[in-house]
Amino acid sequence: MLRILEQYERVPWHPKVFTACVVAYAFSPIDLIPDFISVLGYLDDVILVPLGIIIALKMVPKTVLTDCECKAEEMMKNGKPKNWIGVYRNADFTFVMVLQVLPIINVCVQKRPAPFRYRPLK
Repeated sequence: MLRILEQYERVPWHPKVFTACVVAYAFSPIDLIPDFISVLGYLDDVILVPLGIIIALKMVPKTVLTDCECKAEEMMKNGKPKNWIGVYRNADFTFVMVLQVLPIINVCVQKRPAPFRYRPLK
């Protein structure tokens, strides 16, 4: 829905900018509260992103919103739009994970001991 709102010409510029900021915040690694803080780090993503989407949808006039909803339903009936960026991102993530796991598998498969050992003190 947000993608259709971004592309629709009858939407004013300020909801487009606000929507772009919400999407950028959702995908950026920078958070207002860092994720390593146990509960609050994830709570800001859970609260701020949906709140930003709700505010962005309320900024758009009702007639434009109904037109965009009709376009979204039409797109879903004709077949879901392909998101190749997501496919490439998942492939990159899988490739990086395989590169990280290969050295561990290599050490486990080889018959030689680990590169270091703990020796008891005498």
